[in-house]
Amino acid sequence: MTDFAAERRVGTLAGAAAYGIWGLFPILFHALRSVAATEILVHRIVWSCVVVLIILAFRGDWHWYDAVRQHPRGLSQLALAGVLITINWWVYIWAVNHDRVLEAALGYYINPLITVAIGVIVLREQLRRPQYVALALGLAAVAVLTLAYGEVPWIALMLATSFAAYGFLNKAVSVDATSALAVQTGVLLPFALVAGTVLIVRGDAAAGGGNLRQDALLLALGVVTAVPLLLFGTAARRIPLSELGLLQYITPTMQLVCGIVIFREDLPAERLAGFILIWLALFLLGVDAIRASRTPVTVPTVRL
Repeated sequence: MTDFAAERRVGTLAGAAAYGIWGLFPILFHALRSVAATEILVHRIVWSCVVVLIILAFRGDWHWYDAVRQHPRGLSQLALAGVLITINWWVYIWAVNHDRVLEAALGYYINPLITVAIGVIVLREQLRRPQYVALALGLAAVAVLTLAYGEVPWIALMLATSFAAYGFLNKAVSVDATSALAVQTGVLLPFALVAGTVLIVRGDAAAGGGNLRQDALLLALGVVTAVPLLLFGTAARRIPLSELGLLQYITPTMQLVCGIVIFREDLPAERLAGFILIWLALFLLGVDAIRASRTPVTVPTVRL
């Protein structure tokens, strides 16, 4: 196996694992629905940073910051990526806590289409005819869902655009996934600590209130947040954005099942029509990706 093929296989496996873990997130956050979305977000940031620092210490990597600084605009790009993932986290937590898991799942169905669009427009990846049709179907689906919901599906669109942009910025900085996440969580940590302190002073913090199961879940957010992001970062640097978009189907499918089967959310016919259009688009992308996989692809280097 060539080095390129081995790297691509590692990236594919890492991406599939990341999306599989994210697919189970509705169950975790639904168990924390009594905790405010902002407090959950604070715990995600703080404990993720702790987990990443432990990983770096275990590796004996004390020069990760220097590696990041070697890349032009690397710090600012990673900081912006951190802001984008924070927005993504908060919107997702809010959606699950307000029984809108299906809308969140829709966002991650739309995300591959936006990822493909970014890959084509910004990275100059070649757009094939099935991809054109898929993007058109995606736009039609958004229009149908806007009519079905009576409003623009803002949850889905915010989740899709924020995570697609996060993936793009991660790909733009050629550092390892752990170092990238260290910068992102490190930038967010002071804000999270201030927000957490305010919650405690005001008496609004749910953590430490005697609910051991809840406290354990909040502490576990560091691992369940950091691990899939590290896997995603590994995948983003080894496979094309178009293939990364293909793997994304895993997450929304699992979340859709959670929303319908576990949480009993409604999916009326008019909303189902929008989902069907998205599924048709994803089917086209899937068939096209399988055909394209027979041809070696060079992963482009991003220069912003």
